[in-house]
Amino acid sequence: MPLTRRLPKRGFRNPFRRDIAVINIGQLGIFPQGTVIDEELLATSGLIRRKAQGVKVLGKGNIDHALSIKVGFISKGAKEKIINAGGSIVEVS
Repeated sequence: MPLTRRLPKRGFRNPFRRDIAVINIGQLGIFPQGTVIDEELLATSGLIRRKAQGVKVLGKGNIDHALSIKVGFISKGAKEKIINAGGSIVEVS
């Protein structure tokens, strides 16, 4: 049997992948009402790593006060919850 067939196969690692930090709506409740939340604030508060190439907000959890969020990606559920709480969203690239 040829050597190439005898060696174990390894998975594929995409060299162009982006490391996106994920945060849930429930974790944003630590910030007071009216706070402008961006990647820098999330990194300094310890909720994300600085190494990430973007931030995505997911809709797990609840939020009861208005926040202004400036992130690269946001899910539909999180967007609805933020707008229903009286907050605003700015998607940056």
